[in-house]
Amino acid sequence: MNISLKMPPFPLFLLIIAYVCVTIFAIIRSINIHAIDLFTLGVIPVIFGLVLRTSWAGIVFKLYLVIQTLGFVAFGITALVAYQITPEDVKVVLNDRLIPMQYLVPTIICALIFQYWVAFSSQTQNYLSDKKS
Repeated sequence: MNISLKMPPFPLFLLIIAYVCVTIFAIIRSINIHAIDLFTLGVIPVIFGLVLRTSWAGIVFKLYLVIQTLGFVAFGITALVAYQITPEDVKVVLNDRLIPMQYLVPTIICALIFQYWVAFSSQTQNYLSDKKS
C-alpha cells in the first residue's frame, strides 16, 4: 500500500477538521454515558481513509454521507409526525439549553450540502486518485 501524505484541498481540509472535532466529542460522550454512538463514531474510518488517501476512502466517505442523510431524514420525519400529535413536546435540548428548530434545520441542511459538495468535487476526486491538482 503506497501512502503519501499530501495536503488535501481546503474544503476537504475543513471537513476533516470538523470530522475530527465530532469524533473527539463523540468519544467524550461515549465515555460519559458508557455507550457507543455509531452515528458519530462511524466517521473514524472516513477520517483515516481521507488522511491516508486510501483506495476505499471515497466510497466510505460517500457511504457515510448517505447514512447521515438517512439518519437526519428519519429524525426529521419522526419530528414532523410527533409535531402533529403534540407540538409542545417536539424540541431539541442540549446541555439543558433549548435549540430552536428554525436554526437547527437550516444548519443541518447546510452541513449536508457542504459535505456532498466536498465529496463529489473534482478537487477531492483528484486528491484521492493521486492526480496532480
